[in-house]
Amino acid sequence: MQAQGVAPAPGTPVGPMTATTGALITPSGTTVSPPQFEQSYVENILRMNLGKTGTFYMTYENNCEWNAKIFRGVIEAAGRDHIIISDTTTGQRILLLMVNLDYVTFDEPLNYTYPGVIGNPPR
Repeated sequence: MQAQGVAPAPGTPVGPMTATTGALITPSGTTVSPPQFEQSYVENILRMNLGKTGTFYMTYENNCEWNAKIFRGVIEAAGRDHIIISDTTTGQRILLLMVNLDYVTFDEPLNYTYPGVIGNPPR
């Protein structure tokens, strides 16, 4: 037992330790993994809504021809740094960069459940 007010010896664990996986190690030595939830990022929300038509508002800084541009199309794919949409009138595929995305509008309800919440939160 350690005397009150005395610092523990070097190398002595003071509180809950963590494993290299990020799990907590209890005083008895068992590991407890934190719950894993998919985080709420724009690309994940877009992936939940593949096949839906959206209007994408983009801004391009230092562009003297057009600073802002609007694209409308069906979401085909979304990644961490990009969105691929297809224009329903021309069939053209458009690759948009997330860094230029301001916001997206949809004319229909979105598929979305906030991570870690069972069901949809109250409105």
